[in-house]
Amino acid sequence: MKPARVAIATAIGLLSVALSTALPAAPAGASAPLREHAAAKGKFIGTALATGPLASESAYRTIAATEFDQVTAENAMKWDATQPSQGQFTFSGADQIVAFAAQNNQQVHGHTLVWHSQTPGWVQNLSAAQLRTAMQNHISTVVGRYADNPVVRSWDVVNEAFEENGSYRNSFWYQKLGEGYIADAFRFARAADPDAKLCINDYNVEGINAKSTAMYNLVRTLRQQGVPIDCVGFQAHLAIQYGFPGDVQQNMQRFADLGVDVRLTEIDVRMQMPRDATKDATQATYYRNLVNACLAVTRCVGMTIWGFTDKHSWVPDTFQGQGAALIYDENYGKKPSYNAVHDALAGGTSNDTQKPTRPGKPAVSDVTGSSARVTWTASTDNVGVTGYDVYSGTTKLAGATTNAVTLTGLSPNTSYTVHVVARDAAGNTSDPSDTTSFTTTGTPAGDCTATYRLVNSWPGGFQAEVSVTSTRAITGWTVGWTFPGDQKITQLWNGTHTQTGATVSVKNASWNGRPPATFGFTASGAGATPSGVTCTAQ
Repeated sequence: MKPARVAIATAIGLLSVALSTALPAAPAGASAPLREHAAAKGKFIGTALATGPLASESAYRTIAATEFDQVTAENAMKWDATQPSQGQFTFSGADQIVAFAAQNNQQVHGHTLVWHSQTPGWVQNLSAAQLRTAMQNHISTVVGRYADNPVVRSWDVVNEAFEENGSYRNSFWYQKLGEGYIADAFRFARAADPDAKLCINDYNVEGINAKSTAMYNLVRTLRQQGVPIDCVGFQAHLAIQYGFPGDVQQNMQRFADLGVDVRLTEIDVRMQMPRDATKDATQATYYRNLVNACLAVTRCVGMTIWGFTDKHSWVPDTFQGQGAALIYDENYGKKPSYNAVHDALAGGTSNDTQKPTRPGKPAVSDVTGSSARVTWTASTDNVGVTGYDVYSGTTKLAGATTNAVTLTGLSPNTSYTVHVVARDAAGNTSDPSDTTSFTTTGTPAGDCTATYRLVNSWPGGFQAEVSVTSTRAITGWTVGWTFPGDQKITQLWNGTHTQTGATVSVKNASWNGRPPATFGFTASGAGATPSGVTCTAQ
């Protein structure tokens, strides 16, 4: 029996949606809402909506309707909300989101059909055969309900299928059905709606790493097998204390080259509380970098911010001591991150002429024969600092998106006097900082260098990545450090390791002894960046 469809609120709503997809977007004015600037670039700008404030807060509804042209149900379309008991479907929350979108000329992205979390216990306790049948019935009913609705045009079919090391997540789906559950889910969704865009979605896959490479290989294989996967979602839950993944654009492009659309699906950028102007500036830079990465990739169809006001963010309840992750504050005031998104989408239509403040005097550490670590107090800006440049005299040595960078390619036994200049999206540059002088050592220490990066953390654990470079042709390396606390490596890839107490030693694998090379690991304990990371060439 064909499932019932949801009716659009009015014929006017249907006509406005149809026109929005048929006509090219007109140029947006400099102070236009985000959705107008995004449409002018051929992208969407979306947000996740919660049904509670959507029903009860006028400011929430007004901003959601005015600024965004796509919406995602934060929770109302997940399995526990739509089929809490076997065979008993409820769509009150989902229909509320769809009706709101229809009234405001917006598209809806369905989230999410197959996920290990927020799935009722009755599903998890089924046998393998029963589970596959339940999956097919759930997808057919939920996707089928909106298949004739011009508002709901895409779905997250499978969500978070991988572990951090690139292996399949050992969920009840994988345990009972194997990796084939993923292909089955996409085929069931295509049968339910032949016209919807079908996506796979995950977190910590924004940059190129073991997890994103595993997803890349899966998408490539599924496409080769004729599985109907149309798009890939990168959640982009970032935190300013862990650094920005510098290869977001390159990573999205490699997926796009497989013939799929890509999208940033759940953007937020959290910080350690309390919030201050420096953290706001860094957060704004992260938001701008994400928007610019999407704008630079033709098949990036758009980006969704996971909520828009700090008043209703999931972050404080999940990450202790962290918050302020969104582009509006708790009182619905626009933050520097809003301006960063707006101006990145506007592409130069801003009238910003105010230059960033002067950066702090740089401090230099970890000096070797070919490199040095430079840090400084961050600048602030009325819109947001987009980056910094480090100079020696008039020679640019490096650029950075945060207030720290490792200079490489320096000459041994050479004196350098450096200063820093900040820049914003409008091209305004700060006055130069005070200068600092240092001298490189006689020869590059150890003939190789290791750069440690904290990728992500969660309660009781974290993930890190180490990059190894060398100034000469070497065939092997050993990296060492001492953790600051009781951290202990639980799994490491692209190398072999030993750990005695807090002291760690990692040797190259058989295939990556010639730098550049990268290895990563997960560990228990609080996320931390150790000092004194060493590299010895073999």
